[in-house]
Amino acid sequence: MIETQGLTHLHLFVADLDRSLRFYREVFGLEEMFRDGPKMVFLRPPNSSDTITLNEVPEKAGALGGIDHFGFRLVDNDELGSAIEEAVRAGGRLVERGEHAPGSPYAYVLDPDGTQSSCSRRRRPSGRTAPALDRRVTDRPCAC
Repeated sequence: MIETQGLTHLHLFVADLDRSLRFYREVFGLEEMFRDGPKMVFLRPPNSSDTITLNEVPEKAGALGGIDHFGFRLVDNDELGSAIEEAVRAGGRLVERGEHAPGSPYAYVLDPDGTQSSCSRRRRPSGRTAPALDRRVTDRPCAC
């Protein structure tokens, strides 16, 4: 079993990023942490390490409640490869592995029913823009 700091984020598909960003700021007081390109923003409630990611993908917004995946924060960066191996051993499948930014590794895995979750470790300070993603997509059981 991999040690995590718990459930840390929800990734939502939205039809209009600016409209959704305004809603979550005004209603829940969420603060912008950083952006990953022009269509994705990472938000958090004040005084919290939880995150809601808004991702503008109009054709997927509202489908399944607009939730793309949920995420766990690993206690140790070195556990990412082990987390992937354990997910695969338990019947899951690695979908993607890379870095949101240098020092911010992630992996997306599917459970046996196809529900997607992510494992990640570090977050970057508020207001910084993420560089292009290093995406390594695979259908192989594990590309650790």
